Amino acid sequence: MGLFERYLSVWVGLAILLGIALGIATPSTFAQLANFEVAGINLIIAILIWVMVYPMMVQIDFSAIKDVGKSPKGLYLTLTVNWLIKPFTMAALGWLFFKLLFADLVDPETANEYIAGMILLGVAPCTAMVFVWSQLTKGDPNYTLVQVGVNDIVMIFAFAPIAGLLLGVSDITVPWDTLLFSVLLYVLLPLVAGVATRRMLSQSQTNRFLQAIKPYSILGLLGTVILLFGFQANTIIEKPLAIGLIAIPLIIQTYSIFFITWWIAQRMKLPHNIKGPACLIGTSNFFELAVAVAISLFGLSSGAALATVVGVLVEVPVMLSLVALTNRWGNKNA
Repeated sequence: MGLFERYLSVWVGLAILLGIALGIATPSTFAQLANFEVAGINLIIAILIWVMVYPMMVQIDFSAIKDVGKSPKGLYLTLTVNWLIKPFTMAALGWLFFKLLFADLVDPETANEYIAGMILLGVAPCTAMVFVWSQLTKGDPNYTLVQVGVNDIVMIFAFAPIAGLLLGVSDITVPWDTLLFSVLLYVLLPLVAGVATRRMLSQSQTNRFLQAIKPYSILGLLGTVILLFGFQANTIIEKPLAIGLIAIPLIIQTYSIFFITWWIAQRMKLPHNIKGPACLIGTSNFFELAVAVAISLFGLSSGAALATVVGVLVEVPVMLSLVALTNRWGNKNA
């Protein structure tokens, strides 16, 4: 494990502080950077995520993907958690906290919007960052690709019905451009680039190339963190109570889903390189889609939009702690 990976939590913590500081010091710069977007996707963040994902795509061996079907239990676990458990536990936690525990701290209308934002996060499983978590936990890159691909396909058909059911509305408008453009940017393009790279290089050249570009993957992650926290710096400073209230159930949801998925994976006797990514896919969120839907349904300044933004803010630090847990428990079981 190199210097970047060994002290990744430290680098991310410094990136968070730097992002907030820069966002407060130069808000106009971040406002301009935020305007570089297509279909609700910030292109600068997309490029940074692409830098993160591309090295992982180079590792994928298409000749081995066919072997995923020989061990489908990891896929069954991912699909069960993402579509039959996670959305409903998120809705239940939102109701518990903002209708009961925090009822005296938030007015009813705002509480409903916070719950709606949480639900949208819960119905949107992660697409891009999963490849980062998979690499950090030594996951099988071929299996991870299939897991992400299957979830993306299911999301096309299941996102609107489940979100509509839990939100109590029937006219959910899915921003298809955001969904499809995200899959194109975060999965398809880096995948094509990775396949092309493998075809141009021999196995020994590929290994050397991966070692050379590996640090850029972590730099892409840190750059993404700086931008995300820079974009939301003023919100973090201006609404600390609201962010804290929303963060509590989101953090509880994240850890709970991880522990539930890990327990099931243990019972299924999944190998670590499949179990780790399966647990982390079900735990993390496709925040770009959730933010876009929240804004289209409730407005840019709504509580729903704020809740999805808080999901962005808590995801990286929490997921890094779960990566550490995954590696620690995986080493014990090895």
